[in-house]
Amino acid sequence: MLKKIATISAIGFLSTIAFARQSPASTHQPNQTQETQPASKAKKLTRAEFDALIAHPDRVLLIDVRRPDEISSIGGFPVYLSIQIKDLKSHLGEIPKDKLIITVSNHAARASVAADLLADNGFEVAGAIGAQTYETEGGTLLKIAVPKPAAEQTGTTHAVAATEGK
Repeated sequence: MLKKIATISAIGFLSTIAFARQSPASTHQPNQTQETQPASKAKKLTRAEFDALIAHPDRVLLIDVRRPDEISSIGGFPVYLSIQIKDLKSHLGEIPKDKLIITVSNHAARASVAADLLADNGFEVAGAIGAQTYETEGGTLLKIAVPKPAAEQTGTTHAVAATEGK
């Protein structure tokens, strides 16, 4: 009986070692497709880098690619252009090209995809930032009441100014 327990323990130990030696690309992670997507070219901005950029609001444009419910429940930044990631490609003509662009999502994943799309279409992109990441690094988000679009205006862009307070 003791020999069976030792054999089972050894098999379990070897399985653990084999699992630990698998490359990260070969391990399955929840909420990810089996196909690996290329890494984003966009720079993920730190809180300090972001704060330095938005200190010059006349030079930058924030594009928040989150859903309105995410923006209102999590919070955001003072002034931004709201275009959901799924709608971004069809609204490229509405985005000014004379500003340095910072894209925003919750943790910068969607913002990085958006930044790549914008850069590939001739926009100057400083990078991407996650609102929740910014807050985790000590930044303060503003509570935002997102305007409800009229029924016939779904999928349009909205320029939004935040209100103070959280």
